[in-house]
Amino acid sequence: MLRGNLDDMAAFVEVATEKSFTRAAAKLNISPSALSQIMKNLEERLGLRLLNRTTRSVTTTESGERLLAAFIPMLHAMQAQVEALKAERDAPEGVIRLTTSESAIDTIIWPKLRKLLNDYPGINIELDVDSRLVDIVAEGYDAGIRLTDAIDKDMISIPVSDVLPVCIVGAPSYLARFGSPEKPEDLPHHRCINLRLPTLGGVYVWELREAEREIKIKVSGQCIFNTLYNVIQACVDGFGLAYVPQHQVQAHIDNHRLVPLLTAWTPPFPAYHLYYPSRRQPSRAFKLMVEALRFSA
Repeated sequence: MLRGNLDDMAAFVEVATEKSFTRAAAKLNISPSALSQIMKNLEERLGLRLLNRTTRSVTTTESGERLLAAFIPMLHAMQAQVEALKAERDAPEGVIRLTTSESAIDTIIWPKLRKLLNDYPGINIELDVDSRLVDIVAEGYDAGIRLTDAIDKDMISIPVSDVLPVCIVGAPSYLARFGSPEKPEDLPHHRCINLRLPTLGGVYVWELREAEREIKIKVSGQCIFNTLYNVIQACVDGFGLAYVPQHQVQAHIDNHRLVPLLTAWTPPFPAYHLYYPSRRQPSRAFKLMVEALRFSA
């Protein structure tokens, strides 16, 4: 019975992960109606209802969640073994699913992955940009990339960057109208651009430090965004001051579109780390990806 269920269980994982028959069917290269029938047959064979279906969404039942939690590690282990056997015979290949935050991808992650993909055409990377703290096992990712202080201690963690300088910046047009802050206490009197992230619940509080003195300052202004790209664009357009990772605005600073401010007060963020479960058996493609991303001073 178990052998007959393996393909159907793999299909169930896709439906539960995608929360959509349409998206899961596209990944499996079958029709949504065929996938729906597979799920119906699986539930009948097991004598369990695994999915709650509505016209707009698909969610797992309690039984479905328990089965999913038990099966995903086994599925990943089987996939890793198959990839390991193929790697011994062929050039490295396979799909690697990564989740990373917006601030890491452009200047830290993609330049390294670009070379890896050029060197190994058989390796495919699916890279999802997400500000949430993602459960990589439950959501079917091979690995994640986050700041080190956000990673669970039971994960294998590998640095992919140095610590990240942070800066407060303003456009020359803004500074010409409103002047420059001379000390942190001036910031609440300036127009500032806020960042709201799912991990925070509210807007990000600016963290400043000089020597042993630390200050957290709540700022306000006309604009609140949930992506750094929009924060930076609004800052360049003169709508206020921004608190951002320096690597994301260095080109604007070099081209005099943005001016660093209060430079003695901006402490660095922790380094970015690649992380994945300690029980994972890495494929050859995965090992190559790890080495491509690994930071060396």
